[in-house]
Amino acid sequence: MMASLVAAVTVLALCCLALLGCCIWLFRRQRQQAELQARENAARDERIKVLAARLDTYLKGSVRMGKELHELSRVVSPLPDKFSKLEQRDPNNFVFSQAAKLVGMGASVDDLTQSCGLSQSEAELMRKLHQVRRKPD
Repeated sequence: MMASLVAAVTVLALCCLALLGCCIWLFRRQRQQAELQARENAARDERIKVLAARLDTYLKGSVRMGKELHELSRVVSPLPDKFSKLEQRDPNNFVFSQAAKLVGMGASVDDLTQSCGLSQSEAELMRKLHQVRRKPD
């Protein structure tokens, strides 16, 4: 009976040692995980700072571009009226601008002479001018 009691106490002591070893292993493992998580959090926070700075730069650029577009719109908006006034002042200018539009749409020299009333040489000149402008594009 005494031997079985000693054996039971020995088994219980071994179980306690095994449990203590397991607890120590789990504690170290938890500390490693916490350190790893802290490093990952620091890296994430740094990435967030970088992205926030980039976003701020993009937003400032967008605001600046919006202001410039607004200013450009303000400058450009009266141009159609000015163009109309210029066309009304010089009827020949209207003929040439109309011919330029037609050449842009692929009109031939004969088309220009018939629809715009240009001479053959004027129509050829318009065609050549438009072709010169088209080539660099």
